[in-house]
Amino acid sequence: MSDLFHEKIPDYFIARIFDIMNRASWHRFQILTKRSDRLRRMSPDLPWADNIWMGVTVEDRKCAFRIEHLRGTPAEIKFISMEPLLEPIAELDLIGIDWVIVGGESGPGARPLNEDWAMDIKEKCQTSNIPFFFKQWGGVNKKKSGRLLEGRLWNQMPLR
Repeated sequence: MSDLFHEKIPDYFIARIFDIMNRASWHRFQILTKRSDRLRRMSPDLPWADNIWMGVTVEDRKCAFRIEHLRGTPAEIKFISMEPLLEPIAELDLIGIDWVIVGGESGPGARPLNEDWAMDIKEKCQTSNIPFFFKQWGGVNKKKSGRLLEGRLWNQMPLR
């Protein structure tokens, strides 16, 4: 588990991984990156099969630019992982996005997830008919804090 678009991973290796994912069409691959600049640069030269889902991490407002880079890819499914969600993101543009995952930070020193932030994103997803997945509240003991939002589990996923 690492960032496929990390600067230390050679371009040829990324291309090879994409080739393997294309040949393994019976699997669904979910790639998540914080390095959306490199994703944007390499995307036109990569072989995108329908089983390759591409996502970017957006933990705060200053990282929201990654969504535009994601939109520029030919990935069949484009998703945003807002985990850990560290602040409200009021101006969240979900056009061209197929799935949103929200969760809190976990581990020692974890910053709290405000319920209003998660609810705002859930409502934006519902308004836009985008599947919403609430992963966790986070905290020092994430299992103890659970996954319920509004008293229920949110496990929605794209249909494609």
